[in-house]
Amino acid sequence: MICKLEKLETAPARRPVVLCIMDGIAVGRVYDGNAVHHAYKPNLDKLAATCPYTLLKAHGHAVGMPSDQDMGNSEVGHNAIGSGRVFAQGAKLVSDALASGGIYQRPVWKQAIGTCRENASTLHFIGLLSDGNVHSHIDHLRQMITAAADAGIQKIRVHVLLDGRDVGETSALDYVCPFEVFLDTFNQSGFDFRIASGGGRMRITMDRYGADWSMVEKGWFTHVHGSGKTYGSAVEAVETARRENAVIDQDLPPFVIADDNGPVGPICDGDSVILFNFRGDRAIELCRAFEDDDFDKFERGQRPDVFFAAMTQYDSDQKVPKHFLVDPPELDRTMGEYLAASGLRQLAVSETQKFGHVTYFFNGNRSGKFSEELEDYVEVRSDNVPFEQRPWMKAAEITDAVVDGILSQRYDFIRLNYPNGDMVGHTGNFQAAKIAVEAVDLSVGRLCRAITRVGGMMIVTADHGNADEMFEWDQKSGHVRCENGMPKSKTCHTLNPVPCYLYDARTDGADAVGLVDGLGISSLAATCLNCLGYKAPEGYDKSLLPAAG
Repeated sequence: MICKLEKLETAPARRPVVLCIMDGIAVGRVYDGNAVHHAYKPNLDKLAATCPYTLLKAHGHAVGMPSDQDMGNSEVGHNAIGSGRVFAQGAKLVSDALASGGIYQRPVWKQAIGTCRENASTLHFIGLLSDGNVHSHIDHLRQMITAAADAGIQKIRVHVLLDGRDVGETSALDYVCPFEVFLDTFNQSGFDFRIASGGGRMRITMDRYGADWSMVEKGWFTHVHGSGKTYGSAVEAVETARRENAVIDQDLPPFVIADDNGPVGPICDGDSVILFNFRGDRAIELCRAFEDDDFDKFERGQRPDVFFAAMTQYDSDQKVPKHFLVDPPELDRTMGEYLAASGLRQLAVSETQKFGHVTYFFNGNRSGKFSEELEDYVEVRSDNVPFEQRPWMKAAEITDAVVDGILSQRYDFIRLNYPNGDMVGHTGNFQAAKIAVEAVDLSVGRLCRAITRVGGMMIVTADHGNADEMFEWDQKSGHVRCENGMPKSKTCHTLNPVPCYLYDARTDGADAVGLVDGLGISSLAATCLNCLGYKAPEGYDKSLLPAAG
């Protein structure tokens, strides 16, 4: 049981305090591929010119990733913002567990291996095949396959989800080809290790928040039943799909690998299955398809009787999945919990694509509310269309809900997420990303006007970068990298810092106190609490407000 927040003696409280998170909008080099810079954004430009402003770190160690070469992402970003401090995240926890060998001493690993030994059956791995280190890392997969071989497992099948989102948009074969060579080194010693199925991560399997269960259904029949268009190899599948569909890796259609005897790797009774993604939002639905007895999202056909486990537990409240290899990060004492304990009213708003980020991830990977009486959550259902075709997404509807909340004067603290910069940025479409940023800017202007009417305060920031680098940059030449005479699209997150503007409706911008420089996004929690008139809890990272520090 946590204590109520202690009030500040200085600085008058503002109500409401609004935390506006512009997902995927950072501050990067000024060049042709920076959609944020080139967007028409008079409202953000005005905030930069008239309000306290700073840049915040949003990647690497600042959000609990293994190194400062690791991109931030929405999961770890919202964890850091909501928790007010930095925890070691899944990527680091898994890497450490593999490096120490502790993962192989856990009962779950032993049971997965033991099931295959007892039944002379197959060990299956399902997950994202890249080194993006946002949802998974290919090195984790390689290490577990090596350990399984050392444990005497003779038959392994890998069901690969192709990235093109956290890594280069057409880099699939850069991972598939070396991985096939890696598997063949075992096969030359008498093992039977093969890729069995796959497809683009935004086409099959990796849906989130129930936005499109048909993606999971396609993945289920591809991976589990070996049902779908067949190819002789993953390389053939990727090359053929690219010719026939003209899409980037994340959108490649599902494929099944088959030989003269049919599909090489359907999942059968007595097998073991490990989902090797460590990030939860795009993994929970597949877990439910494997584990839930009362499942109504699609007809699964015959559900194989397997031992199913995942890299970590994605939802500790709901116990999803039941079996996991690495303990998840233990995030506690979140800002939302303190606010509820102190009797403050909260509103969280986003559309489906990021709704779980302002609720589940913001609350320290906790499902549900801390207080049904004091908290309201509003989910605006996302459109089920390619993001580049509707880059404004649901920014207007999110803003409608937040403006209503501001003007109602019912809430003390409001948090929201505009997904546009991230979701559209991932498509690699520069024009669409520019429009996405402009849609967010228009929405921020509406929020400022509402805040002005009630005399509140708003912090406008982001969780990581994306739309700020839409073309790949060649460091050696100092120019945009081109392919076939055209700029090569970049679809992954960036390492750039994110902006932070403090808009106070009761303060003349010329008289406003500046913000502390050099901090990370975890400092936003203490800052929000200070703006509400409370001291930050012990252990929270430093506030951006100099006087409150």
